[in-house]
Amino acid sequence: MDELQQKQTILIVDDSPENITVLGALLRMDYSVRVATNGEKALKIVESDNPPDLILLDVMMPGMDGYEVCRRLKADLCTQNIPVIFITAKTSEEDEVKGFNMGAVDYITKPFSPVVIKARVRTHAELKRYRDFLVNTSYCDGLTAIANRRRFDEYYAVLWNLSIREELALSLIMIDIDNFKQYNDNYGHQAGDTCLVRIAQKLSESLKRKTDLVARYGGEEFVCVLPNTGIEGAIKVAEEFRTGILSLQIPHAYSSASSYVTISQGVANISSTKDSSPEVLIMAADNALYKAKESGRNRIKAFEDEPKLKLP
Repeated sequence: MDELQQKQTILIVDDSPENITVLGALLRMDYSVRVATNGEKALKIVESDNPPDLILLDVMMPGMDGYEVCRRLKADLCTQNIPVIFITAKTSEEDEVKGFNMGAVDYITKPFSPVVIKARVRTHAELKRYRDFLVNTSYCDGLTAIANRRRFDEYYAVLWNLSIREELALSLIMIDIDNFKQYNDNYGHQAGDTCLVRIAQKLSESLKRKTDLVARYGGEEFVCVLPNTGIEGAIKVAEEFRTGILSLQIPHAYSSASSYVTISQGVANISSTKDSSPEVLIMAADNALYKAKESGRNRIKAFEDEPKLKLP
């Protein structure tokens, strides 16, 4: 189904069964509807593999209230762009301003009009659909359909700042297809493109966490960023990449490393410190990649034992 025609999912969060029933009846014809009766359940649904496209969120709930749910959603890189509409009996201007300051896109007071609910949900759901479409188009590599260099650069900058603020580790894997020029020269550029697509898909499928990202860095080079991951964890991911690519068994009779297409990888991890920089981590991973290729290819080299790099 076309991306602009897929049925969107609405999450209704309310501790009142009556409100859930009414809202569900209003929206089920046009949307897939999921429900949660408290904030904790709502966050579990949002953090699942199939997050909602829009959230209708009650403010006054026992335990975690709607404001706290919204705050947590907006603080998480994976959920911060999901639009939240507050539906509440709190009618003061101060409460409404607080809702918008928390990051909500709309604020509807109870008792609500069914016509108004449907109209506002439709407006914000359509905005979300087209925003996602534009983002996916601008951040997607045209050949391989995984993240492109622009997406990596922006996401990496966000993760770097987050790792400094929260004092978290951050790892990078630089990935290069071994002897890819020889592959192109002997099998043709169309076969080369097919090879790139298959490798990109295998790399993407190998990632387990939603916060990890693999992107096409340029030509036959890819990059993977792993937030809150130490060097051992990054090496484990790199080994899964290496064995995964080998399992494709793409013939490469002109490779110096194997009779099949293989990859070399450089892994680097720099714990967030004030005297480091995002460029240094990229240089470190690139340096390790060079050593992996220099050592015979189809292998992983880690930067951890190298002297600290400094920018020129």
